[in-house]
Amino acid sequence: MQLDTPAVERLVEQITRQVLLALSQEQTRAGGTLADACQCQDGQCSRDCADKVRHVVAAGAARITSGLGVIPRDAELGAMIDHTLLKPDADEAHIAQLCHEARTYNFAAVCVNPTHVRLCAQLLKGTAVRVCTVVGFPLGATPPDVKAFETQQAIDDGATEIDMVINIGALKSRDYALVARDIATVAATAHAGGAIVKVIIEAALLNDEEKVIACKLSKEAGAEFVKTSTGFGPGGATARDVALMRRAVGPSMGVKAAGGIRTYADAQKLIDAGATRIGASASVKIVHEAGAR
Repeated sequence: MQLDTPAVERLVEQITRQVLLALSQEQTRAGGTLADACQCQDGQCSRDCADKVRHVVAAGAARITSGLGVIPRDAELGAMIDHTLLKPDADEAHIAQLCHEARTYNFAAVCVNPTHVRLCAQLLKGTAVRVCTVVGFPLGATPPDVKAFETQQAIDDGATEIDMVINIGALKSRDYALVARDIATVAATAHAGGAIVKVIIEAALLNDEEKVIACKLSKEAGAEFVKTSTGFGPGGATARDVALMRRAVGPSMGVKAAGGIRTYADAQKLIDAGATRIGASASVKIVHEAGAR
């Protein structure tokens, strides 16, 4: 009997379900807590049940079928990613593509330069994808009032998340009052407009003591996240910095890792270290790798 492609795909999905069920029963007998067998709709296990399909792969499967138009995805990972495009030569076509990908893969946010906020807000209207922009970027060396003005303008244009760069020179000069005012001024403006704040500390320019102080000041000033890097500095996110920042802010504050994150393995190391948000331009590649695993 010769089967057509849809019939083959249905057969593979049925076998997948049987394997998942057998694994579930075996784990239950062993006293484990494996999730129930796949209950997805339309036979799209590879799309909707990535967590369960991983058990099939672990059992020895080399491939998992995915029908035409079906995007294998790890929804939990996608919801942690800020899909980022901060290149100075990005045009409207690039921004439109960025927003299309963010909608397709259900990313947490797009992160763009302020001039593109209004367009992103229009393109993402009615979706759960948030619009993030940068303030005091990339040097952080503008006065607090200027950063507050940038923040207000961004919110007026439709931004709901603000990634601000701290005054790095003031921090290294131990002018902590200025650094605190810098963050608090932006946070107050953002919160009044219903936006959240992520504070970029540019960890590659700081020693460990300065990283901890920057995190503590950010938390005290009312920011929701601390963030490792601009992506334009001398280094990007490292697991060591993320772990240090997580210890500094505790469990209740977000830590965003950004800069040089190009693979699923990169992202997973940073998440394991304590990151709750990932900033990346290679977001689509990362979620495809996650789905494949």
